[in-house]
This record gives sequence, structure tokens and C-alpha cells, in this order.
Amino acid sequence: MTDRPTSSNADVQPAAKHRLPEAEASASAAKAKAEKREKGEKIGRLVAVFVMPFLILTLMIGGYLFAMHAPSAHDMPIAVAGDAQAVEAFAASLETNDPGATDLQRVGSSDLAQQLVIDRDAAGAVVIEDGVATLYTAGAAGTSQASTVTALVTPTVIEQGLSLETKDLVPLPSTDLAGLGAVFLMSALLMAGYLPFSFVYSNSPELLRFRRAVPLLAGWALLISGLIALITGPILDVVPGDRILPLMAVAWISIFAVGSVQLFLTRILGPMAAIASMGLLMVLGVPASNVSMSIYTMPPFYSFLQQFLPAPAIGQSLRSVLYFDGVGASPHILVLVIGALGGLLLTLLIDGRRARRNPNPPAPSLNMPALHAGKRPKSKVTRYVTLFTLPFLMVSMMLTCMLGAMHSTTPRDVPVAIVGVQEQAEQLVDALSEQTGDMFDFSIMDSADEARDLVYDREIAGAFVLPSAESPTAVLVTNQAAGTTSQLIVTRVFSAVTAAQGMTVETDDVAPLPDGDPNGTSLLYLAMGWVMAGFLIVIVAANAAPAMRPLKFHLPILAAWSMIGSAWIWLLAGPIIGAIDGHFWQMFGVGAFAIFCIALFATLFERLLGMLALIPVIGILMFLGMPASGGALPVFMLPPAFQWLHSILPMPASLEAIRSILYFGGDTVLHNMFVLGVWGSVSLLLVLIIDRIRPPRTAIEVVTPTGAVPVVGTPAHESTPESTLNAPASQESAREEAEELIPA
Repeated sequence: MTDRPTSSNADVQPAAKHRLPEAEASASAAKAKAEKREKGEKIGRLVAVFVMPFLILTLMIGGYLFAMHAPSAHDMPIAVAGDAQAVEAFAASLETNDPGATDLQRVGSSDLAQQLVIDRDAAGAVVIEDGVATLYTAGAAGTSQASTVTALVTPTVIEQGLSLETKDLVPLPSTDLAGLGAVFLMSALLMAGYLPFSFVYSNSPELLRFRRAVPLLAGWALLISGLIALITGPILDVVPGDRILPLMAVAWISIFAVGSVQLFLTRILGPMAAIASMGLLMVLGVPASNVSMSIYTMPPFYSFLQQFLPAPAIGQSLRSVLYFDGVGASPHILVLVIGALGGLLLTLLIDGRRARRNPNPPAPSLNMPALHAGKRPKSKVTRYVTLFTLPFLMVSMMLTCMLGAMHSTTPRDVPVAIVGVQEQAEQLVDALSEQTGDMFDFSIMDSADEARDLVYDREIAGAFVLPSAESPTAVLVTNQAAGTTSQLIVTRVFSAVTAAQGMTVETDDVAPLPDGDPNGTSLLYLAMGWVMAGFLIVIVAANAAPAMRPLKFHLPILAAWSMIGSAWIWLLAGPIIGAIDGHFWQMFGVGAFAIFCIALFATLFERLLGMLALIPVIGILMFLGMPASGGALPVFMLPPAFQWLHSILPMPASLEAIRSILYFGGDTVLHNMFVLGVWGSVSLLLVLIIDRIRPPRTAIEVVTPTGAVPVVGTPAHESTPESTLNAPASQESAREEAEELIPA
């Protein structure tokens, strides 16, 4: 019997030994590839930390400054009627004095001219009869527009030897004398429309399935419209009771339309949809809305954008409902309806196309698994409640703080000095106090030079120097750079006083604004830039590059960004746009310091709340800080609480530092830097304590289709129990979770 050959361990060992180096080489190559990928991801995340806030700053600050810093009238529609010969002479003179500034429309009667103003087809109307030119405007169509029309028409009226009378056909209500109700409501509706889906995409994309997103959006719009009705009606009394229901209807369609467009943008742009909507809705839309400033004083292409962007449609619909009994709202509502239907239809088309091309798409990874400072909640209820809380509180705070501070803007206790002989000055003070009530807080002085110094130092809003034997002409001392509204209030009152007494008066503006910024709006946008640069870098860095959260990495990043952000904001406002001139080193140094201190404050809340830090950070810095800053309205026109906040919040400190640098030789910079420094140093101390108790997380969790959550920075071949979150207990539950994560 022949023995059959058999294999032995000795025969197998050479083959095994031959395969071992191949396996080791393959593992080594895989490890090297994983490390290279990890390194690239780290670099990409670090770049994103700087790029994302840079883009947002450029869009928001650059866009607003470009549109609004130097308003110049063009093609302003003005109706003229009355005596034919006088009308022709007036029209010819007006067109000669300001070529291209107006678009005159000659009409047959005074009634027709007035109706054009009421319908907002004309910015103003001039009716000339019997040597009197009556200027009709509608304050409710925009206070800046009415002021611009008045400024355009008045010199020509005087030149033609006509008497001027002015009439406001549709005045603003006493509860909203500045017309800011429509401005802030429009901003809140835009935020309510685009903000929720921006967070949903990064946290819970399963809610973006079309059949879920549309009902959720409809319910959300109804909830926020009810919230708006509650705040603007019973709480703040901004809107009369008979206009609440129309306001709710406009609010609902506005939020639904913006949300529908945002749903479409998330389909095509993913996480970048937030920046796209910010540019489309806010940067382009708000200037084009004709709500905050007249569309006829901005670059002409904004008039084109006004025809189809959501923000103008929302703003004009609100204005129609709030001030014009709903007249003129229909075409703007139609724009919103078309936008909503278009957004939903395009979303369906994209979903259908993707379903045909890939019936089983992979589930997306989540770059924001948790909105709070911790791991992703296991409970969907907890996750969804948190997801709802963020935009709801943001909208609530904006409405309550901004409208609460600025809707009722009656001047109170405006400090003004009367300079002259004691007895004569006391008589004038008594007469003015009887006429103006508590509008002014008068003081009597005997030195014109001392009063002028107080006006320059912003201690008082103005000074009226009575005529004397040495100086027979009265002098009104104002300070335009301290606030155009303050100057306007003082000028109007004392111009009326001198006109009634037949007194000649000269004006002395101790700090006029430059031609590049005739309204002083650049101050507010520059301060906004510093504040936004401070908190944006912290929020973006915490989510994009959590490995940089420890202070040994975080502080150098903040320092570098503070210098980059400060320099870029100055470049935008100065050489690129032309809103400011010079002062680079002062603006750069103080700006970098402000951004750094504000970033430390944002870091404190980010440590405590994660992404939910946006609520207190934006609430304190922006929603409280903006009205308290004095950039939009003088401090003495705000409620007492906001007057107090003016002295302690970072936004007012930033704005006053900028004002001081640009127009007053830096006289109050150190004080404002001290305020900012207190916020920064206290925040840093508290962050040190928090980090000592609870070290900051340095890994980002990304939910995968199987439920595993690898920790970014951990090589793919290493797996630890800590690197998983909400791992499904079975293949079936894993499949269900994967399906949930697929948005369409």
C-alpha cells in the first residue's frame, strides 16, 4: 500500500511567513493613509475656523456699509401739481439744482398728487398755489425718505420765492414714532424663516424629509406669528388690536415662504445654505426692502432686487398692514406666495431626481450632533426640544429687546444749555419748558466757550447762545458726529423758536460728519463687525475644530483672528468702501482688543452651553447691545434701563470707542477699553475655573449610519467604547436609524 502525501506544519509555515510581510505592509499603508486623511481633515477644519467668520463678516458688514454709508438721492419720484407756470418754473429749477436726483411727475390736481403719496407711488408731492408750496409726504412710508424729499425740495422752494408748508399725510403712530416696528418685525420674520432649517440640517436632517419638513414649517410659522401678535399687541402695545390678525397672516406667509426657500437651499448647498440665505435675505434683502432707508438713496440695482427678494416683500407687506390699513400689500404677498411655491416645487424636483439616480443614498454625517455642551442626547424628544428652543428664544429675544427698547422713541431729558444773561435765559427756559414738557433738561450757563466744550465732549446735546451786545446774532451749537438725530431734534426746536421771534441764528457744528458717512451709520456697522468677529470665531471653532478648544490653543487662535478681523473690517470700511478715512493704527489696535475681549466672553458661554451659547451671547451683545449703543437712536430716547446698559455693555463701548477715534481724537478710548477689558478678563477667569473643573472636549462626534460615532482625531483602525454614541442594539435598529438620517 503506497503512502499518500500529507501536508505538514513545516510545509505551511513558509507560505504563512511569506504572507505576513504583505499583511503588515497593507496595514502600514492603511495606517499611513488614515493618518494623512486625519491630518488633512485637521488642516481643513482649522482653515474653516478662519474662513467661515471671514465670509460672514465680509457679507454682513461689507454689504450693509456699501449700501447705506453714503445715501445719495436718485430718481426720487415726486409728484407736482398746481399753477402751471409756477410748477414748470419749480420743476426746471429742481432738476437744474439736483440733476438726476428726482423723477418728477406732473399731475392734474392736488388730490391726485396726494393719492400718489398715500399709495406710495410717489415719495412726496409738491402742490403750488397762490405763492405757497405745500409739500406732502408720508412719514409711515419711511422717515428717512420723507427727510430726503424735504431736503431736496426746500432749497428750490426758497429759491423760487415761495412759502413752504409741510403736511404728513400718513404719520407714524405715537407708539412707533421712528417707524422701527416694521424694521425689527421684518428682521425677526427673516430669522424665523431661515434659522431653524439651518440647525436642523446639521443636527437632525431626518426632519428635512419633505413630508415632515412642510407640516413642521407650517406649524412653526403659526407659532411664531402668534408669538409676534402677543408681543406686539398686549405686551408692548406696538400694534393696535384691529391689525393683529392681518399682521399674523403676513407673518405666517413670510416665515413659510422664507423657510420653503431655505429648504430648497439646504438641498443644493448643504451646510453652506445658511451663508447663502444670509447673503440673499439679509445682506441684499434688508437694504432693498425700502424699510430702514429709502431705496432711492442707495445704488440703483437695489431697486431691481426690491421686485423679487423676500425681505422687500415682507417689509412692504408689514408697512401696509401696520400703517396703511393693508393698502398695497397684495403684490408683495403675491411675491411671497410665488417664492413659497417655487421653493417647495424645486425641492420636490431635486428629491425626485436624486431618488431616481440613487434609491438608497448614504445617510449624512452630522457635524453638529449636539447643540448643548455634551454628547448627543439619546432621546429624540430631548434633541428636538433643544432644536426648537434655540431659534424660538432667538426670535423672542429679538422682538422683545429690540422692539421694547426702540418702538416708543419720544425724546426725554435731552441735555441742552442756554447761554446768556441769567434773567433772559431763565425766561427762555420757562417758555421752552412749557412748550416741550420733559423733552429737554435745560441748564443755564454764562460762558459760550464752556458750553461749546460740553457739546464737543458729548456732555450735552446742544447749546443755544442768546444774542448780546458783543454778539448780536444767536448761535446754535450742535454736534453732528455725536448723533444726527440729536442734532436734528435740537435744530428743529430752536429754529422754530428763533423763527417765531424773528431772530437771526447761526449754527456752529463742532464735529461735522464727513461726506463719506453723512448719517453716521458707519459707526453702528463697524461696532457690529467687532462684536460679530468676537463671537463668530468662538462658535465656529468649537464645532469645526474642537481639538483647539483648550486655552493653550484657543487663546493664540483668538489673538490671531482678532488682528485679522480688525484689519479686515478697517479695510472694508476704509479703502474698499470709503465709509471712513485714515486712523488705521488706532482702529486696528482698539478693534483687535475689542474682538479678543468679546471672544473671551463668548468662550465662557460656549464652555457652559455649547451651541446654545448663541442665545445669551447674541442676546447680550446684539439684542440688548444694539439699542443701548446709541448707534440707531440717541441714548436719551431709550428707556432708562437701556440708558444704564449703554455704560456697561460691549457693543456701546465698541461704538463709542470708534466714534471717539474717528471724530474726537480718541478722547474716551481708554474708558471704553476699560469696559471691554473688564468683560474679557472676568470671562477668562471664569473659563479657567470651568476648565479646571470640567476639561473642554477636544473631539467631535459624527453620527454614522450604523450609529457609531468615531472621535475625530482617533485613527480609524482604533475603536474605543467612548467613541460610540447611541449605538443601535441590532442590525434592524441600525437600519432604522440610518433611514431616519436620510433627509430625502
